[in-house]
Order: sequence, then C-alpha cells, then structure tokens
Amino acid sequence: MDLHDRVALVTGAGSGIGAASALALAQAGADVVVVSRTPDEIEAVAETIRGLGRDALPVAADVSSEQDMRQLFARIRRRYARLDIVVANAGINGVWAPIDELKPKEWDETIRINLRGTYLTAHHAVPLMDKGSSIAIVSSINGTRTFTTAGASAYSTTKAGQLAFGQMLALELAPRGIRVNIVCPGAISTEISDNTSKRSTAKAKIPAKFPKGTVPLTGGEPGTSQEVADLIVFLASDRARHITGTPVWIDGSQSLLV
Repeated sequence: MDLHDRVALVTGAGSGIGAASALALAQAGADVVVVSRTPDEIEAVAETIRGLGRDALPVAADVSSEQDMRQLFARIRRRYARLDIVVANAGINGVWAPIDELKPKEWDETIRINLRGTYLTAHHAVPLMDKGSSIAIVSSINGTRTFTTAGASAYSTTKAGQLAFGQMLALELAPRGIRVNIVCPGAISTEISDNTSKRSTAKAKIPAKFPKGTVPLTGGEPGTSQEVADLIVFLASDRARHITGTPVWIDGSQSLLV
C-alpha cells in the first residue's frame, strides 16, 4: 500500500485514531498535514512523522470554525498545492443525557464539531483534490448500526449524518475520480471516552444483554487505534480503487449483537 509522495490531511490528529492514522500514512510514504486544537499534541506527531523521513505540517485549528479552516487550507495550498488523502476524524462524544435533560447548547456543540467540522473539511478539501484521491470519514457504530448507548442522541445523530454525508459525496464526486468511504469503529481504546460528559444516563438506558462480552472477536477487549489506522491506509491506497460510498464497520462484530 504505497502512498509515496502523496499529501494527506488528518483532522483530530493529536491523539487516538487521528494520530495513529497520521503516522500510518507517513509510514506508507505520505506527507501529512496534522490538525488539532491542541498545538503541543500535533507538534509531537509532526516530529515523529519527520523522523520517518516525511514532511509534516502541524496546524492548530478548530474544524468547526470557517475562519480557521480557510486559513488551514490556504496554508496547504501554499505548501503543497494539492491534497490526495483526507481523513475527517475530528470529533467529540459531547454530553450524553436523556433528551429532556440534554440542553440545546450541548446538542449544538456536538453537531457543530462533528457535522459542521466534517462538512467544512470536505468543502475546502475537494477543490485541492483530483482523480485518484480519497476521503475517509470517521463515523461510528453508534447511529449507523447500534442505538443502545444511553443518552447519546446528539452523538449518534452526528455519526448517522456523517454516513449519509459520505454516501452523498461518493456519488457526487465519483465522476471526478474522488472516492469517499466511511469508517465506523466500535469500542476502540482511545482517550475520547475520558472527555465524555454523562448526566443521568441511567434514565435513558434500555437493558441489552451481550453474550460473553461486548466484542465477540476479542472476548470483550476493545480494538486499537492502529487497527483503525490500517483500515484508513488501505482505503487511501490504490488497492481500494473501486471502493467508494462504503461504510466499513471495524468493531470485532460488536454491532451485530443488537
């Protein structure tokens, strides 16, 4: 899966799936633009990429800010003049709460980052992309296959929206030779759950019994960011040249239990 001299953009690249994807793309030969709201994290990722012999451009930006994204893509245009690979990964779990307790500002924050951020990434990236390039949108099993995560109505709505958005783009961009696929992880060992705010979720919970753990393939153990990154590299490569508009669930069959 040679990505030699291709230019990739990864949002939410400071940690977890984003950082693993940025490094995996660099290991496959790509130069990588790493984006996050946390400068220290993306600078560390960029240094590792440079250590692999590839170019890295770390940019601190809020993917939901039109001004930040305009400035980001102006820098990409000046530095590289093109994009071959886009990984729209930035997102939050947000607040999980019963619908009658979930506040409008909490709903809006999740929608703003997860959906508006994905839209702005694609909106600005596509003019820099050409035939043979690809977009991977990181969604989730939540909202696409599973609906039992108590209180996660805003989060699941954004993940379902990302799937619909990606499939719309796959058709729209197909005549231009740009592929769009949607990666739907299940339980993955990252730090995102540490930043989830939960409130009264027991009131929204529906009992669901899982046989012998929640991830059948691994006996309940979550997947890793590297496993998701490997999938993203494959989808960006020429080996996936006839795959577009496809949701790929990477969850050890977790989402088939309910």
